[in-house]
Amino acid sequence: MGQRVEVTLESRGSLKGHEEIIPSNLEKRLSKLLERGFYKPIIVDRTTMVILDGHHKWTAAGILELERVPVIMVDYIDDESISVDVWPDCGKDSITKEEVLEMGLSDNCFPPKTSRHILPFDLPSIGIPLDELRD
Repeated sequence: MGQRVEVTLESRGSLKGHEEIIPSNLEKRLSKLLERGFYKPIIVDRTTMVILDGHHKWTAAGILELERVPVIMVDYIDDESISVDVWPDCGKDSITKEEVLEMGLSDNCFPPKTSRHILPFDLPSIGIPLDELRD
């Protein structure tokens, strides 16, 4: 889609997750990052730094001891073109943006594949070598 997005580098430690990860998916992300560098940015709410999309990449970045990660900041609550739904069979019938942020700001997490974000833009492909993200 046509919306212009800006990729910035942010401190990995400043981001907050709201969902658990799937170990097999984490292994795939680790392999892909080691092979290609950081290839897709993480989507983050600008106000709270809660991760909306990219939990596996963020977790893999921690394992790889990356200091910074590429992100796209969005105005999650105010941007009506961003919507959230649930994945089929996740155990919830619906979810709100507020619930996602509350979970991200708490010490808990939803199970993997609970929230499914629909974004008004395609994630750009990027190619950032891991060494550039280490310190």
